[in-house]
Amino acid sequence: SGLDPAQPYFQGTPIEVRLDKTDAEFVDVIHTDSAPTIPNLGFGIRPAIGHVDFYPNGGEEMPGCDKNGLSQIVDLDGIWEGTRDFVACNHLRSYKYYSDSIIYPDGFLGYPCASYDVFDTENCFPCPKEGCPNMGHYADKFKGKIKSDFLKLYLNTAETKDFPLWRYKVTVTLAGKSKVKGYVNIALYGSDGNTRQHQITEGTLRPDNTYTKFIDAEVNVGTVKKVKFLWNNNWINPTLPKLGAATITVQSGIN
Repeated sequence: SGLDPAQPYFQGTPIEVRLDKTDAEFVDVIHTDSAPTIPNLGFGIRPAIGHVDFYPNGGEEMPGCDKNGLSQIVDLDGIWEGTRDFVACNHLRSYKYYSDSIIYPDGFLGYPCASYDVFDTENCFPCPKEGCPNMGHYADKFKGKIKSDFLKLYLNTAETKDFPLWRYKVTVTLAGKSKVKGYVNIALYGSDGNTRQHQITEGTLRPDNTYTKFIDAEVNVGTVKKVKFLWNNNWINPTLPKLGAATITVQSGIN
């Protein structure tokens, strides 16, 4: 398992010099700091070099690493670790994701995708029939299912521990008499837990229109038991418009 393998002096070198999938029967890689070293100070290698290569949050900037230095130094486990994390936060996220992955065997699903830009479209969801590998400790469960030379996988993580998120596609068709400006929020309630409210859309809400959003939930809800639908308009409207949901469809990424 390559935890953000180094970029300076290694990227672009022969495979004998750097980590490569010929080094072992199964090589999985987590890329968390793969922006160019100059000028972005990325420490991690960018190209796919293993049997499976995970690019959480796109592989360059990790959520939570853009906090100001002082808050990060004070928040974390002591000043030394906080200072180190501030200087190399993206780079060090790789081992933190890995350690969380040991505790969450069903977490960190990586979706096969051409790029992070395409990850938010319907092209990379749900998992293909052979399934999606789990980033981190359980990646090797996917050994033997790989069909391509290089498999690039994308996922999102939380800003702070615990890092895994579970991806759902939520489609809402609105019901009502007239259009109104505002936002729609959804919360999922399931056999294994409930999510917070996630915004599906904001702007002009039109009855009979369908709105789709991918949400990365902080919990694996299991079997969906109910869905909470909440809408609000952005300002006081004396006509007291009413809006409901004709249908709500929830699709889990894993199946």
